[in-house]
Amino acid sequence: MLTPARRWVSDERLYAILDRVVAHPADGRGSGDTKDRQTLQMAEIAARETLSPVERLEIALHPSVGFVIMPLFAFANAGLPLSSVDLGNSITWAVFFGFALGKPIGVVTFSWLAVRSGIATRPPDLGWRMLAGGGLLAGIGFTMALFIANLAFSKSLIDSAKIGIFLASVVSAVAGLALLMWLPARGRPPRTARR
Repeated sequence: MLTPARRWVSDERLYAILDRVVAHPADGRGSGDTKDRQTLQMAEIAARETLSPVERLEIALHPSVGFVIMPLFAFANAGLPLSSVDLGNSITWAVFFGFALGKPIGVVTFSWLAVRSGIATRPPDLGWRMLAGGGLLAGIGFTMALFIANLAFSKSLIDSAKIGIFLASVVSAVAGLALLMWLPARGRPPRTARR
């Protein structure tokens, strides 16, 4: 709360500093303490200070918060007792297949119908395989799925539904990311040997 939210260098001041930046001399001189080097260092500091300290802090904390802390927080608050994992329950598998297969099939099918009927147009860079990868990622459901499961299932079945949601989210994330990472690698031209 005490981190300053105002930036210390305005856009006008940054542009004034950048106007003074001169390209590094090409005459082969060393990188001593020249006026050009001092101007470049001042431009580097000014460019960094155009973001407020709170913005820099937010950028620095985002990876750990977004990819570690928030998922752990969501998982801890899901109330999933791992001691009572029952994979034989039909509710678990119904929820799992609804998310892991139903959602991707629904996304691709209704996208195809929308394009085919003329309601929507598919961008030229978006292939059907990439859309299928996005559909797989749509199978990731956590907070809203848990909320609806709490409303839909009785106390005796809620843990089975939570396990299905969790398993479907993991499988959907892995499958979707694998497909989306495989597609660009598959479309690249083969590397030629360097001489």
